[in-house]
Amino acid sequence: MENLPSDHFLTSLQFTKNVYQDVYPSIDPSKPELSLAGKVVIITGASRGIGARGIAPAFAKAGPKAIVLVATNAEKLATVEGELKAINPKVQLLSVAANIADVASVDNLFAQVKATFGHADVLVNNAGVSVAAGNFHEQDIDVWWSNHEVNAKGAFLLARGFINALPDPSTTPATIVNLTTAAAWLVLPIMSGYATSKVASQQLMTHLAAGYPNITAVSLHPGFVDTDMVPDSFRHFDFDSPALVGGAAVWLASDKAKFLSGRAVAAQWSVDDLVAREDEIVKGGLLRMEMTGKYGAEQFQ
Repeated sequence: MENLPSDHFLTSLQFTKNVYQDVYPSIDPSKPELSLAGKVVIITGASRGIGARGIAPAFAKAGPKAIVLVATNAEKLATVEGELKAINPKVQLLSVAANIADVASVDNLFAQVKATFGHADVLVNNAGVSVAAGNFHEQDIDVWWSNHEVNAKGAFLLARGFINALPDPSTTPATIVNLTTAAAWLVLPIMSGYATSKVASQQLMTHLAAGYPNITAVSLHPGFVDTDMVPDSFRHFDFDSPALVGGAAVWLASDKAKFLSGRAVAAQWSVDDLVAREDEIVKGGLLRMEMTGKYGAEQFQ
């Protein structure tokens, strides 16, 4: 890794001509065009890292009716609440301590949302873990599988609860932003547990998009942000701003992003370039996972 350029994580997976490492005008969450007035937003993993430093502040700036903050640590959530109130004194806040991999805990989360707000309009599934890096044959079974418990099962439980709570799951407009990772797009043998769990959650969004045309379900790679999940050997690379991820997530909750439902994007990619390439992306089936190859009996006739 030491031999790679410092901008490796910005340029190696570059899909748009223009790329960014901090908030830029088109994803400025305070823009009137990105207003979430009247909306209720759920953010998981909101007590620290990208959730607390990037996503939650960005959604507060977008002026929603309410934000539901979810994490396992209630004390840290209280701190984030105070920070969001300083950004937007008008936003209603509800903090719920929950384990997203636990059915009863997720059921309780949505029971509280229903009792307080009726239903949510936007779900940002940011909570995740990355554990058990190393040689596959040396992995502890429970530790390796814990990636899937949180990243895959958690994504399923949250999406299920969110959709069930909609007034009409088949027609009510809604958005799910699922935080993914470039590790899901690459082959990284030493991170097999993390990478495959994120593949599962990303593919879940593709299936939800196909089954619920009223729901925009998008996977968002946050870029390379300085969090406690970054190995020391990676710290010489250029970091992206947490605010970049937040702004991108807010933009994905707008009508402009509907064509990206079922797809995966990176926070660093220019949303203006993505919109300009909408026809190419949709007709070409781009930004989706698939098995490459030429299929069909006709090729052998």
